[in-house]
Amino acid sequence: MNYENYSGLTANNVNENNMDSYTQILIENSRNNEVTPWGSFQQTIGKLFTKVKKESPILFWVAMVIAITGIGCLIGLFIDERTLMGVNVWLKPLKFSISISIYLLTVGYLITKYPYSKRKKNLVNHITMWSLLLEFLIILYQGSRGVQSHYNIATPLDGILFMLMGVFVGINVLTMVLFIIDTIRLKLKTTKPQQWAILLGWLIVLFGSWVGGQMISQMGHNVAIPDGEAGLPLVNWSTKGGDLRVAHFFALHSIQIIPLFAVWLGYKWKFSQRKQLMLVTLFAFVFSFMIGYIFYQAKQGIPFIAS
Repeated sequence: MNYENYSGLTANNVNENNMDSYTQILIENSRNNEVTPWGSFQQTIGKLFTKVKKESPILFWVAMVIAITGIGCLIGLFIDERTLMGVNVWLKPLKFSISISIYLLTVGYLITKYPYSKRKKNLVNHITMWSLLLEFLIILYQGSRGVQSHYNIATPLDGILFMLMGVFVGINVLTMVLFIIDTIRLKLKTTKPQQWAILLGWLIVLFGSWVGGQMISQMGHNVAIPDGEAGLPLVNWSTKGGDLRVAHFFALHSIQIIPLFAVWLGYKWKFSQRKQLMLVTLFAFVFSFMIGYIFYQAKQGIPFIAS
């Protein structure tokens, strides 16, 4: 056997393989560089959906069902002329279908970062799913009847349904407390800045739930004026007086906003971990201060946006 030819052949094959790998990297990088911001966003959302579908299928599919139901509510806005407190009866179920779907997908993704056993993860997923699904079904049912779902004790049935909604919300709040405790005591499958952002997000969400309790205690969301006055398009936040729903909304969505900021910070800027922690803390502080000010403003009877 000619060892020189064999060695040369092997070397050529190795060089060719290395060149092929290098070329593939260049091609992949060039493709990545051609991706538009919108295309990158679509890829990110696609990966998130895939991960939730794989790791938390019960939350994924229930979120999809609620989202599809939301499309039905959107159609209802155009074909059903009934109104309740100045807005179409299908507006509230539509808003909650969007909010609950996003929250279920958020929990479905975040729970993959916790070092939970399969049994514990399934338990938390099912508790979250059932509590929010049943709450949404009550909102949908009451909306279809053309009556209020919240703060409605006009009949025994309305009172029971409102009470059940409170129970389901309370159960979901307990899962939030569990996430807060476990985010403090466990090492999540993520970076320290992102874990810190998740913790801050959950803490602000808990404040948002407390704001929801404030609305229940006064049996309404407006301050200084009765519910049902003129409001902003879609969200229907009051433009004539204080509205506690504004602070409630921003606080509940902090569990998406603050962790997303931490992820963006980690990928966009090459800061040290310490600087990332400081910037995440600063961002969360400013965001929570804004929510606190909006809440204070609403309690004084001042609208978020006046008209």
